[in-house]
Amino acid sequence: MGRRQTIHIPGVQHNAPIPYGARVGNVVYSSAIQGINADTGELPEDVYEQARQCFRNMHTFLQHAGATPDDIVRLTCFLADLGDRQALNEPWLELFPDENDRPSRHTSKYEPPPGGMKIQIEVVAVVE
Repeated sequence: MGRRQTIHIPGVQHNAPIPYGARVGNVVYSSAIQGINADTGELPEDVYEQARQCFRNMHTFLQHAGATPDDIVRLTCFLADLGDRQALNEPWLELFPDENDRPSRHTSKYEPPPGGMKIQIEVVAVVE
């Protein structure tokens, strides 16, 4: 095995030949984390449920990378409709309730692929 650890998570994969993320040393980067339900393989229609599944998949990804939410330094969020920020803010505030103990975050609008995806997130973490 090389220096890079390629990370895959069960039940969720990309339609392209890319992993869910990678780790080199103590730095972890995800690819786009979708709101697919890892148990069923289905994408919920509701943006709130997609957001909850994104954060669930992010937790699983971090575990497979040997990281925790405390290691996150940056969360990048992509919404098909910026009016759906509240769907993103709910799991964000559950995970990071202390305003003085949160990673940086950026949210922008994107053109999702066909199929009903309304939200994606990407995470950068540094493991101690």
